[in-house]
Amino acid sequence: MSPLVQPVATLHAGHVAAPELLARRARLIDRQAQRAGLQRIWERVRAGERLTPEEGLALYATRELPTVGAMAEYVALRRHGRRVFFNVNQHINYTNICNKLCRFCAFQRLPGQEGAYAMTPEEVGQKIRERLHEPITEVHMVAGVHPKLPYSYYLDILRAVKAARPSIHIKAFTMVEIHQIQKLARKSLPEVFAELKEAGLGSLPGGGAEIFAQRVHDEIFKLKIDGERWLEIAREAHRAGLFTNATMLYGHIETLEERIDHLGRLRALQDETNGFQAFIALSFHPKNTEMDYIPEPTGWEDLRNVAVSRLYLDNFPHVKSYWIMLGLPMAQLALTYGASDLDGTVSEERIYHDAGALTPQALSRAQLERFIRDAGREPVERDTIYRVIEPAS
Repeated sequence: MSPLVQPVATLHAGHVAAPELLARRARLIDRQAQRAGLQRIWERVRAGERLTPEEGLALYATRELPTVGAMAEYVALRRHGRRVFFNVNQHINYTNICNKLCRFCAFQRLPGQEGAYAMTPEEVGQKIRERLHEPITEVHMVAGVHPKLPYSYYLDILRAVKAARPSIHIKAFTMVEIHQIQKLARKSLPEVFAELKEAGLGSLPGGGAEIFAQRVHDEIFKLKIDGERWLEIAREAHRAGLFTNATMLYGHIETLEERIDHLGRLRALQDETNGFQAFIALSFHPKNTEMDYIPEPTGWEDLRNVAVSRLYLDNFPHVKSYWIMLGLPMAQLALTYGASDLDGTVSEERIYHDAGALTPQALSRAQLERFIRDAGREPVERDTIYRVIEPAS
């Protein structure tokens, strides 16, 4: 068992939808599913039964996306009612220097290359101080894998953030970064996590998973850790009492079977540790990458991945609609396709904007609340581990 303080399901417990609302939705979906040839899958979803890989592929294969979306929305409503979560957060990408040379990345730079940078701990702390006037509760820190930063650097940037804003929750370092940090530390993962937590680490994001299939790994990100190592590090993070998220990058060279395999391996680890808080389906942005010949995913593909992941990941509390990647209109629409979290206000996100994202660099709390309400949902501000932040009286 994971030593996490309490199960994620308890932390995320919210106002479930009224029985009459669910009953009305179920009657509508009954008719839709029958017409779409998805009645058996819908019966299993409604009964709370786990979907098989074959059923997951059937959901990907059908052209009846509105029916799949309606089933996913039913699951989200059953879990959370009309509540959609967001937080007030800040992003810091502390370096873009990276030695992994992933073909899908527009953010990475080599040492000495034009535009390459690495923040000092003092500069990271200054980024936090610049926003002390804002009610930020989380800083999200991820970056490239810089080959020459020492182990002490990672501890120092955590301490710099905490010195600048002691109350802030630090969500930092993908499993890929943790792999590098452990190599530098020459210590076991439990020892590394203990020292990172002592320096201020509160949880981990879910990036760097890409697609777990070895075929895809070897073709487009072969210098990065593979799926088994990503899952191993996530397992140890959960055992260390650190919640994490999980991601899947879709819309490049992966197959539908490889997507289902990826989701299945995440689901299996969640059964074991109960340490994942949310899943984020990341839409591939090809602009400015070595793979710019691949058309970017369509809105249909974006909504399909949100819906299928909500149905397949039955043990994940939340599926995020990550507006930075999806764009605001599509992220808003995804709230009716099973998503129950819109991420946060964000500020100064660079990784996806370098790949051509045209979304704003930040949103205000009022803007996020309006987007959620316009979708017929109730906005709820949360902290990083999904405790509700009550509005100031």
